[in-house]
Amino acid sequence: MGEVTSRDGTRIVYDRAGDGPPLILVSGALCDRHYQTPLAERLAADFTVYNHDRRGRGESTAPAPVSREAEVEDIAALVREAGGTAFVYGISSGGGLALEAAAAGVGVAKVAAYEPPYNPDDAAMVRDTLAYHAELTRILAEGRDWDAVALFMKGVGMPDHAIEGMRSPAMERMGPALAHDSAVMGDAEGGRVPAGRFAVIGVPALVLTGSETYPFMHAAAREIAEAVKGAEHRVLEGQTHQVDFDVLAPVLRDFFRA
Repeated sequence: MGEVTSRDGTRIVYDRAGDGPPLILVSGALCDRHYQTPLAERLAADFTVYNHDRRGRGESTAPAPVSREAEVEDIAALVREAGGTAFVYGISSGGGLALEAAAAGVGVAKVAAYEPPYNPDDAAMVRDTLAYHAELTRILAEGRDWDAVALFMKGVGMPDHAIEGMRSPAMERMGPALAHDSAVMGDAEGGRVPAGRFAVIGVPALVLTGSETYPFMHAAAREIAEAVKGAEHRVLEGQTHQVDFDVLAPVLRDFFRA
């Protein structure tokens, strides 16, 4: 286990495995670094993999305030630790963060994202995202961390009985980190694809979706691929938002090694 210090003093903890060009993994909402440990193990034969706890999760800290720029600085600190340039892959909101880091010019050599959950050009989805952000902000301000988790899970379609079955102290502690996901995804502005920011990405980019995922994920991925010059959108057959690492790892290996 290692750690780096981000610009605002945040302590970012990571596991390092393998040998080869550096590759940083970025997890999504309600996940710490252990979620992607199996993926890191599959990629370690070809890359030096940095698998970290995003701020506010696991063993990493989370000083205020919450902002997209702060999380980009965390990626920048990991890139510096890796030698100044690195490949970056992220899943879900972590995919959005990976793309934001590439757009910010912090030394990302190639970027891949699996199903970053931006809203396509859909007014109803934008309204729902604005309402979610307002409610999440209110709930967290009241210190109701578990209710924040339940709000997020309900928003992605999980039934009440399943949500309650997942309740645990560890999951409740993840509640405040949802504010970071919301900031990264631009929920306060409706969660649309930030095409203007992504248009400046000048490195190879791969946007992945699963064939069995939510339809809006494909629409958002196409918008991202249109915004990023030369980006590729690829669909992984048979996959949902919970991608099989045995399917994903060879795709990432081929992209980053090419």
